[in-house]
Amino acid sequence: MLQAGGKGLLALCLLSLLTAIASAQPAASKPEITSLLGVKYFAQNDDKGEIAKAQEKLAAEPKNIELLIALGRAQANVWRYQDAIATYTRGLKLAPTNAMLYRHRGHRYISTRQFAKAVSDLKRAAQLKTDDFDIWYHLGLAHYLRGEFAQAAAAYEKCYAVAEKNRAQAEAGKEGRDDSVIAISDWLYMTYRRLKKDDAAAQVLAKITPQMSVKENKSYYDRLLLYKGLRQETDLVNVEKATDLEIATVGYGLGNWHLYNGRPAQAEELFRKIVSGKYWPAFGFIAAEAELARKK
Repeated sequence: MLQAGGKGLLALCLLSLLTAIASAQPAASKPEITSLLGVKYFAQNDDKGEIAKAQEKLAAEPKNIELLIALGRAQANVWRYQDAIATYTRGLKLAPTNAMLYRHRGHRYISTRQFAKAVSDLKRAAQLKTDDFDIWYHLGLAHYLRGEFAQAAAAYEKCYAVAEKNRAQAEAGKEGRDDSVIAISDWLYMTYRRLKKDDAAAQVLAKITPQMSVKENKSYYDRLLLYKGLRQETDLVNVEKATDLEIATVGYGLGNWHLYNGRPAQAEELFRKIVSGKYWPAFGFIAAEAELARKK
């Protein structure tokens, strides 16, 4: 007969086995989302078993918020965003004032095209934590994707202020010191142009120089240099050879640039090229999808 401790060990082993089996199931058994254009998209398989590993750790400490977030990230890494949303919702029942849980769930509402829910979560996150770059960044994006450009600009301006503060505090000469400023500058510039606030957009560009230190956000940086006239469109991406992610990331900026410069046909061609690809969680993909859905 098993002792109490033995029963607990057996339950833990059974849970680990079941989660491992679930993680190994083909991810494409049902659609993860239906896009704004009515296309069904699917998650990936968790071939490395990262979800099962995260679940096993969480089973040992079920109230550990960091482990809950780690599980949500593992699920999101293979595009299982509905599962990630459920995980963050579970966390919010334990910690209803945790800003990061709202931030992560808001991000995944964006991934699943639930923009109104994303705005709601990210506004709550911003109330709880006012100095977080990612919260303001994603809140601005959620508004942007809804076509709420004035609200997007307001969030992006707060995000820009946080990025500038963080850069000022960063170690001088640090590689990638300007990455956050570059990322938010691109979205803020595009938003101002959509609002026809050309003077404000020009002020954003005035702070972008060829000497900036960029490590992760080179695509955004190249786009900003294009807007300044220091790059050519052909310098940024070869749409015939680029990956789906590269096309989504760079292509949306280029398409938007054509759009607000009075070239809607070129813009639509790029947007359609983006959504013909497979990297459906990319922000550029979702933004191109939103543009085409509004046009439709």
